[in-house]
Amino acid sequence: MSSSRLVAFEHTRAPHPHPHPTPSINRVNIVLFVPGLGDGLLTVPYSTVLARSLPPSYSLVQPILSSSYNGWGTSSLGLDVSEIAQCIAYFRRTRPGAKVILMGHSTGCQDVMHYLISPGVAERPKIDGAIMQASVSDREGILMMLSQESYDIGVEAARAYVRDGRGEDILPNNVTEIFPRTPITARRWLSLASPGPEHDGEDDFFSSDLSEERLRGTFGKIGTTGVPICFAFSGADEHVPGFVDKEELVAKWERIIREGEGVVDEASGVVRGARHNLAKSPDERSSGDGGVQDLLTRVVGFAQRVENGTWQMQTMQGGAGKSNL
Repeated sequence: MSSSRLVAFEHTRAPHPHPHPTPSINRVNIVLFVPGLGDGLLTVPYSTVLARSLPPSYSLVQPILSSSYNGWGTSSLGLDVSEIAQCIAYFRRTRPGAKVILMGHSTGCQDVMHYLISPGVAERPKIDGAIMQASVSDREGILMMLSQESYDIGVEAARAYVRDGRGEDILPNNVTEIFPRTPITARRWLSLASPGPEHDGEDDFFSSDLSEERLRGTFGKIGTTGVPICFAFSGADEHVPGFVDKEELVAKWERIIREGEGVVDEASGVVRGARHNLAKSPDERSSGDGGVQDLLTRVVGFAQRVENGTWQMQTMQGGAGKSNL
């Protein structure tokens, strides 16, 4: 898929030689995979095995956005969503009736949220499901890498740029050196760092300290879209502070979605033992797969329910209730 300079890559499976060939299955449906900061094609380790594991009627598609690789520092969620919408519109035109699942990894989860609830949602091509894997807070992640003093210096430098009308100018390297060789505008730095007391950065959907009122203004709006949601939060995510109770945090997001009459799939939850992108740490000696099979099971089951339109969803009490959508 190409629109102007926009390109998306679709994973396909090579046919196996067979003495009596059968008609190939038409891979109509897609999982559109949007990874995180610094990522590009195939940089998330589980993407290839995910492509092979999807139901036969699905394929995995990854767009290369303006924000891919090191482009994120001068981009925005709005630009990402505009480009994602163009990609989805392409598949809606070329594959009428296809199911489209938007799956975000890391900062790609912010794109999923922005696609669903930001102004202009009615004009965007509809999606049939959304998965958020490793939906972490960039603000809390930055504070794990910087001292409070360094964080405050960076915030003040970015605010000064914005006050001077230079929000799209690149910050000095001494402010953004935790992201080497990546130009970052003052506007995007403030969006990710989301300083207090307001914590109103555009990217700040997933911080653990956001109020219920704030979350009702984001997760609480998802129900109006009719799009079912599945979280796959990494249970051993190295970018999440130790003080965060991951199970409790995800349960809070799910509850607020359900209170807003949204659908949370039964597969939604925490992927135990999984690191941020499910890659093993260099010193890991365990023979386990780092949660990859758990993630695949969740995604495949969700994709099948999207295709069939039958949901085993979490109810307000946390139990299960069947729904035909």
